[in-house]
Amino acid sequence: MGAGHAHKLYRHGHSAVHALPPHCKLAAVFCFVLVVVSTPREVMWAFGLYAVLLGMVAYAARVPAGFLLKRLLIEVPFVAFAVLMPFVAQGERVEVLGMSLSVSGLWGAWNVLAKGTLGVAASVLLASTTELRSLLLGLQRLKLPPLLVQIASFMIRYGDVITDEMRRMSIARRSRGFEARGVRHWGVLGKTAGALFIRSYERGERVHLAMVSRGYTGTMPVIDEVTATRAQWSYAAALPVSALAVCLLGWTL
Repeated sequence: MGAGHAHKLYRHGHSAVHALPPHCKLAAVFCFVLVVVSTPREVMWAFGLYAVLLGMVAYAARVPAGFLLKRLLIEVPFVAFAVLMPFVAQGERVEVLGMSLSVSGLWGAWNVLAKGTLGVAASVLLASTTELRSLLLGLQRLKLPPLLVQIASFMIRYGDVITDEMRRMSIARRSRGFEARGVRHWGVLGKTAGALFIRSYERGERVHLAMVSRGYTGTMPVIDEVTATRAQWSYAAALPVSALAVCLLGWTL
């Protein structure tokens, strides 16, 4: 089940967070994100406490701040969208540094930035402490539809294969003197994308036939049965339960 290689987000370690069963961590992160999304955007101090909770998890997992911050760059497109909201949103306006900004847009930008950053940070911490193969086993343990787990497994396993195919096609183009310099070369790139799709589809058919010839009936065998003790569930629940307490306090104050 899944890929045997480690992904770039994973940071090898022997902390208590690393040792938790993957389905415990998946459930904890999912519940934490739900709590964060349910928090009123006006309760700004609550998001600060959520960040502190994630910082405590990162400290327990021995994940350096630099490692975490570098991987938060994935949310840059959402940051750009949030920055534009105060300028394009309608409603009451307010002057900030000589610029007329929408009040509702400012709140919307804060909402996207705060909740999005916390969600991405929680996901990065999950990926940093859990191998891909373990994540797939955890999803299976949480009763995710088997077909979705298999699709994710093959996507991870053959992602590098497709990337290598793209690299070889790029080398072949350059060896023939082709360099994409403008719109007039988009046709060649489009044909390359089509050829890559056909090759990937044909490879998928060959893999499927090979699996069927070896007894594949639609389900993948589970090599390792991942179980969790009550203590491990309690340890994993510390993050979402603490966040829920903060959320409830924010709603009541």
